[in-house]
Amino acid sequence: MFDSFDILSGGVFFSHSIENSEDWILQAKQYSHGTAVWMKLDNHTARSMKKIFDKYSSGDDYGFNKTVVPVRLAQYGDDKPVSRSQAKRVLAGVELFKTAIFNFEGVETIGQAFADEIFRVFPQQHPGTEVYSSHANSEVKRMISRAKGSSEKLGAMGRN
Repeated sequence: MFDSFDILSGGVFFSHSIENSEDWILQAKQYSHGTAVWMKLDNHTARSMKKIFDKYSSGDDYGFNKTVVPVRLAQYGDDKPVSRSQAKRVLAGVELFKTAIFNFEGVETIGQAFADEIFRVFPQQHPGTEVYSSHANSEVKRMISRAKGSSEKLGAMGRN
C-alpha cells in the first residue's frame, strides 16, 4: 500500500517507489550496523486494498501466497546471474509461497546453472510451489526452457 519505501540495513540500501518501474540497491560501507526503514503513503491514492490483495494472492482466501521476485536485484554491477549460489540467494524464502513469479525485466542473460537451480532443482525440492517467469527476453527464455527440458528428460527416464 505504500507509495515508496527505503531500507538501510547492514550496509545495503534498497529503494522502491510505485512510480518507478526500477528499484535500486546500493552498498553503503559507512553504515554497517542497524536497520532503518522509511515509508511514504499518499492519502489520496487510486490503489485499493483489493487490487493489492488480488495481485499477490490466489483464490478467495486472500492469503499472501504469491510473490514476484525481481531477478535484476541479483545483479551487482556488471555481474550477471549465472551461478547456483546466486540462484539460491534469489530463492531465499520462496518456498513459503504457493506461486513464485521470477521477473526478468532488465536481465539480459542468465547462466545455465542459475536457470537449472530455479526452474528444475527448486521445483523438484518444493513441489508445493509453482514457479513461473515473466518479462524474459529470448536468450533468458532459451536458458529457462533448457533447464525445464532437463527436468522433463530426467522424469521420462525415471518412468522407463
